[in-house]
Amino acid sequence: MKYQRIKGTFDILPDESPKWIHLEKVVREVMRRFNYSEVRPPLFEMTELFARGIGEGTDLVSKEMFTFTDMGGRSLTLRPEATASVVRAYIEESLGKQAPLTKVFYIGPMFRQEKPQKGRQRQFHQFGAEAIGAADPRIDAEIIAISVQILQECGIEKYEVAINSVATPEIRARHRVELLKYIEPRAADLSAVDREKITRNPLRLFDSKEKSTREIMLDAPLLSKFYDDAVNRDFEIVMAALEKLGVPFVVDPRLVRGLDYYTRTAFEVRSSLLGAQDALSGGGRYDLLVAELGGDPTPAVGFAAGMERTLLAMEATGFKGLEASLLDLFIVAVNEDERREALTLAGRLREAGISVDLDFLGRSQKAQMKEAARQRARFAILVFSDDLATQQYTIKNLASGEQERLPYAGLMRVIVSV
Repeated sequence: MKYQRIKGTFDILPDESPKWIHLEKVVREVMRRFNYSEVRPPLFEMTELFARGIGEGTDLVSKEMFTFTDMGGRSLTLRPEATASVVRAYIEESLGKQAPLTKVFYIGPMFRQEKPQKGRQRQFHQFGAEAIGAADPRIDAEIIAISVQILQECGIEKYEVAINSVATPEIRARHRVELLKYIEPRAADLSAVDREKITRNPLRLFDSKEKSTREIMLDAPLLSKFYDDAVNRDFEIVMAALEKLGVPFVVDPRLVRGLDYYTRTAFEVRSSLLGAQDALSGGGRYDLLVAELGGDPTPAVGFAAGMERTLLAMEATGFKGLEASLLDLFIVAVNEDERREALTLAGRLREAGISVDLDFLGRSQKAQMKEAARQRARFAILVFSDDLATQQYTIKNLASGEQERLPYAGLMRVIVSV
């Protein structure tokens, strides 16, 4: 039987991995500048964690999670997002007692049973950051600035930061009454998918991809009409802080987030480089989530970005990916004595920090030289039986074609000088 990868998954092959490594390097460097430390939560958690944290009425929990029963009869779920896991770790490991403000980031795979599409598979990858412990709206702006800084350093200049405030549960409850008055007489004109949202979360109708629903929602009452003074004040602080940080933005009063835990600030970074599915990253404040998952009431804010979509945007700018690191040298040896010497030499060179490969297929000298060229090695070292007693080797610069016979110390000088 010939096995194939599962639908909705993909292999990151050796010629693709350099661009992933590059993106991860950018993420880690930007996070370092903002003083965020890396956290690596497990790939699976108790199902109840996501049901309570994300919201049982969301499409993500009700339709898209990979859930299974383990041998102990527990319901477990592959993580569909990382925030709930980070908050669980924050509570369980008492991180709030170690520092008044916990600033962490993550990079890793997530899992959702949704229709595979360009830039989003059933196993996909995200990076993100969480700041837990500060109610100051200015840190909301910092979180947005981090996501933008990463895009800029990846060469992505075509983007738009859209922000909104989804207020508080109390304000959303008042708005829901008026929104239902508006939408229920028009329910027959909605698609079946959008009609489900009326009872589960009518606010999500503002986020519909259906043209007919979007037209209906143009005259729907906006949440912003129900803001109180505190919500308005916080939103003004966020906008002022973004201006101070030099982050351009637009206010989108129809912007909502798909997860129930958001309060106040919500944002999305979009790019025309991606076409219709234009979201690169998004996030916001979730002041109620820590208490919802069993911790003390603690304010928090964060974001997540899709790595596949970020890479697609990078490629649309002309970024072709990075070539794999050049091999420093390839050792050519043919007979048994030469091969033994080649292994010893390779070990010494690797301990000195040099990248080395050698032949394990019993090929001829000519074939090994071709392999060195295929791997784009900078140098080839040819080990000859006649030179073993004197411990001298022939080193060839594969770019210039120049070669010379040198002892080990001479080899090192040549390799590190080019």
